[in-house]
Amino acid sequence: MSDATVSGLTGTWTENRVGATTRPASTTTWRLPDARRCLQLALAATWLLDGVLQMQPYMFSRAFGRLMLASTASGNPSVVAHSIAWAGREIGAHADAANALFCIIQIAIGLGIAGRPTLRAALGFSIVWSLSVWWFGEGLGALLTGTASPLMGAPGAVVLYALLAVLLWPSERHRSETFVAARVVGARAARVVWMILWVGLGLLGLQAANRAPDALSEMITRMASGEPRWLAVLDARMAGELMGRGLGVSILLAVIMTLVGVGIFAPSRWAKSATVICAGFLAIAIWVVGEAFGGIFSGSGTDPNSGPLLVLIALAYWPLSQSLSARDQAQAASAEGD
Repeated sequence: MSDATVSGLTGTWTENRVGATTRPASTTTWRLPDARRCLQLALAATWLLDGVLQMQPYMFSRAFGRLMLASTASGNPSVVAHSIAWAGREIGAHADAANALFCIIQIAIGLGIAGRPTLRAALGFSIVWSLSVWWFGEGLGALLTGTASPLMGAPGAVVLYALLAVLLWPSERHRSETFVAARVVGARAARVVWMILWVGLGLLGLQAANRAPDALSEMITRMASGEPRWLAVLDARMAGELMGRGLGVSILLAVIMTLVGVGIFAPSRWAKSATVICAGFLAIAIWVVGEAFGGIFSGSGTDPNSGPLLVLIALAYWPLSQSLSARDQAQAASAEGD
């Protein structure tokens, strides 16, 4: 019996001689996203969360620009401080319009990253937007003030968005690499970036303002302001435990972060995996203990802070097996052609 074509509402099917039906070869089937795409979607979700947090009533008040943003000027060089103060005044004077625009931009970035046709444009724009907010909204992460602390979000959460956009850029310039962050810049460059990030965090923690006996305790106490009771109690207990131990804890954190920074160059795969796992747990600890979940429960948190972003960066460095890496590359190449 010759093949017969049966048409229906669900499309065209082909009946073969034994009565079985098969879909045409052109039918597209859903497949599990590769590792890089999963991280891109996680980054998109974080941008969407930022947009939602920007909708809080406090952000539409003049206090957001004139107090919250302008406060980041303190301690910065004159040119930085004056530009931040100017931005704070302008945003405060047009609070409703400015904040509505911020909401739209951040949600648009998240949706753009989530969609494959707009992925590159959204990632590119997110880099420009992140660096602008890092300057005018975070005061360059307080890196130039001598008070930046990794427990408080240094080097600035928003600059980590820009870093992730680069590491997760949809390119296969280095197809043979077995971790996502190396696909664009290569393994050596990616590892250098990792080392600079984590060793730099350790060095920031050793600044005089952070190693004072009660410095860390006071930082955590300040984070409790405006938090729900359960989180305020947790912060108070942790602040009490750290009272008078600023120097010792700062040195310990600096040692651990330095080991994490150089551990990515370890020769064995299991050592690299252990380094990435340690970085992930350290990022979670920073987010919970130091950043109080980024202040997202306080009504004035604009983003989840650096903790979740450091986790995403760590996942981008997770060493994939050769077979999984090959599958990821094949799926990425297929997606590029769609």
